[in-house]
Amino acid sequence: MEAPVGFLVVSLLLSCFATTGYGVTFTSLKRTLEVTASPKEGQVLKAGDADITVTWGLNRTIQAGTDSAYKTVKVKLCYAPISQKDRSWRKTVDEMKKDKTCLVKIVAKPYTASNNSFTWTVERDIPTGTYFVRAYAFNAQDEEVAFGQTTNDKKETNLFQIQAITGRHASLDIASVCFSAFSIVALAGFFYMEKSKGKAAQQK
Repeated sequence: MEAPVGFLVVSLLLSCFATTGYGVTFTSLKRTLEVTASPKEGQVLKAGDADITVTWGLNRTIQAGTDSAYKTVKVKLCYAPISQKDRSWRKTVDEMKKDKTCLVKIVAKPYTASNNSFTWTVERDIPTGTYFVRAYAFNAQDEEVAFGQTTNDKKETNLFQIQAITGRHASLDIASVCFSAFSIVALAGFFYMEKSKGKAAQQK
């Protein structure tokens, strides 16, 4: 007895969805990388000015050969939960392609198991918030296969803050003060000249 055509079509679609419908998930990744960053817990960094030095490598307790598929590492700046609250554009999603926890790339490099370090100047457009650093290991297909981060699993420890640029700079404030002072002097000079002219006219 032949199977109905409709049944075969549905089965084929379900099979395709099962194999391609869902990408790599964060919960499927193993935490094999050890990552540290220079900011101390609670430290406040200024965007456009402060530096962050990140180091990473394979955790020494991990069995040798675990990293055989690792080809590249991408280090990213990530939002802590307190800076994700009520901000859907920073939402954590298990599927990596949809996850918005770590939107800022710090650096990408070929994978090596140890002696990795990079110093990054906090970009000027980084918004005010609470952050941590995470590194992802990618395979030859550019898929995430492992990770490491500077905080614990609940993302509660070793967090630091970044203070955004407000739009005002000290140089602008100084220029504003100088211009105001010049305006006052110029105005006083104008009145003095006008008064002098008035006296000279009266004497004629």
